Amino acid sequence: MRNMSYPVPMSVFPHPPLEDYQLLDSGNAEKLERFGDVVVRRPDPQALWRPRLAADDWRDSDWSFVRESDRGGRWERRGGYAAPKGGVDWDISIQDARMGLKLTSFKHIGLFPEQSANWAWLEERREALVAAGVERPKLLNLFGYTGAATVLAALAGWEVTHVDASKTSISWAAENAKKSGLGERAIRWLCEDAAKFAGREVRRGNTYHAILLDPPHYGRGPKGEKWQLETGLAPLMGACQTILASEVPSALCLSTYAVGYSPLAFENMLREFPSGDIEAGELAIPEDKSERALPCGFCARWVRSV
Repeated sequence: MRNMSYPVPMSVFPHPPLEDYQLLDSGNAEKLERFGDVVVRRPDPQALWRPRLAADDWRDSDWSFVRESDRGGRWERRGGYAAPKGGVDWDISIQDARMGLKLTSFKHIGLFPEQSANWAWLEERREALVAAGVERPKLLNLFGYTGAATVLAALAGWEVTHVDASKTSISWAAENAKKSGLGERAIRWLCEDAAKFAGREVRRGNTYHAILLDPPHYGRGPKGEKWQLETGLAPLMGACQTILASEVPSALCLSTYAVGYSPLAFENMLREFPSGDIEAGELAIPEDKSERALPCGFCARWVRSV
């Protein structure tokens, strides 16, 4: 085997626990989770192994997702009753934030708990920037979804710009900010195509001290713009490199789910950035009372060095 000229330090990132969340069990291509007082059962193709808990524990979940096609499905209540047309929603606490959760037709409920690893990392980055003399660092959250990272960052003292192509997601995120005690102007909300917005920021000469990206494999912008990771990610990363502030230690975090690429591919992209510290690996959620962890996607981070 040819010797590498640099180390490839890929691993599973530590997962800080969340008080209102537990992965209770997984297996047979499903996962059993607790969000607050609500237990949900939903598909997860990564869970190739057998469940630990008894079948009755799974059947006792409050809600189970039943896939109807590759485009979605429906939720059934314990006992086989379908979720009401008006939907089901409830709130949980994530650190100092309040997050509203909902049962959606595409199995997601408004929160990705594996991202707690990146929320902790972002707080470390804020502390390092403040120590370096940046009183209120600027964060750009691209593909911001329902805003957990955005809300936590704003509460911690970041000046946050939140970008997402979905009006529904923007409204959901803004409601989470309101529930968390943030004023209407605490966060800059933009319903935009992420790639187009980043390109305009390059032309405007605007910069950010940190950038978060969690792009989907495929997507559409608010004006029908097509996003495809294979062709869109490299140009977007190039734009992000330009709009990252030159101050040390500005930083970028790229995470993805179900895209079919290796963390090494994302690490190689970050090696095109200026001199910096790079780490790449997997996001995973430890299972309650078990040594197992459920894989939840890949992540690569870059922090500018001298």
